[in-house]
Amino acid sequence: MHRMPAVLPLPDPVHRAPRADAAAHDKLARKLRRQVGQAVADFGMIEDGDRIMVCLSGGKDSYTLLDVLLQLQKKAPVAFELVAVNLDQKQPGFPEHVLPGYLASIGVACQIIEQDTYSVVSRVIPEGRTMCSLCSRLRRGALYRHAAENGFTKIALGHHRDDSVATFFLNLFHHAKLSAMPPKLRSDDGRHVVIRPLAYVSESDIQAYADARAFPIIPCTLCGSQDTLQRRQVAQMLQQWEDQHPGRIDQIARALGNIHPSQLADPALFDFMSLGRTAMAPSPPSAWSDAASDPGEGSGLA
Repeated sequence: MHRMPAVLPLPDPVHRAPRADAAAHDKLARKLRRQVGQAVADFGMIEDGDRIMVCLSGGKDSYTLLDVLLQLQKKAPVAFELVAVNLDQKQPGFPEHVLPGYLASIGVACQIIEQDTYSVVSRVIPEGRTMCSLCSRLRRGALYRHAAENGFTKIALGHHRDDSVATFFLNLFHHAKLSAMPPKLRSDDGRHVVIRPLAYVSESDIQAYADARAFPIIPCTLCGSQDTLQRRQVAQMLQQWEDQHPGRIDQIARALGNIHPSQLADPALFDFMSLGRTAMAPSPPSAWSDAASDPGEGSGLA
């Protein structure tokens, strides 16, 4: 029997006083609007008539996502609707009143999905093991289902530039593949389009913006209390690189958009077979595999 993991009570939402430097905040806000607008344009994220489900967790990233999209909505060349959606996972101590109260204060439509994923994850995952993989799958399923039932054309998530770079290294180190978090994707079942408008925005800028805007941050102690998370380890590695070589994270992020398939080694992505091909058809790859595994008599190989 798996024991329920120890769960710290959720602290009160973090309220920060807005920064006094209005000029600096305005400059940062313009930067974020420019980066988000560029990402939307580069990847065709938003179209006329879109009904966008903005997934709001109560963290700095999703608050910033909603805030910047609301600003862009006022001057966008197309008309689109934004609806904030929160998944209440029934984590003990979660302050259910915070998000509805905040959204009502700024006049944004809000929908709450109630699904007890917390109990499922706590029951299935052994104590001491990370919960993120199962938790994210359950969250994704609930959000996709809600989007289908309520006619949303796009699902907007708050993942930023640093999330994408960290995911790249996680997949490289632990799954032997080159992939990250694409700015736009279609779900495996083909029913949903997911967009990440913060794809060009750094986490440090998001943190500064959230502080300046004094969003009522709701910490997640369920995930945040797990010190062995691989993502946290990768984030620490990237921060060390950034401290030693400022601009390195941005350089890696740029590289994710500058792919040269012919300089890698994926025969499904680039037609290596046709390079230097003569009139004679090449031997099938299986023939070479057979030759390599059985050198035969007189080969001189032991």
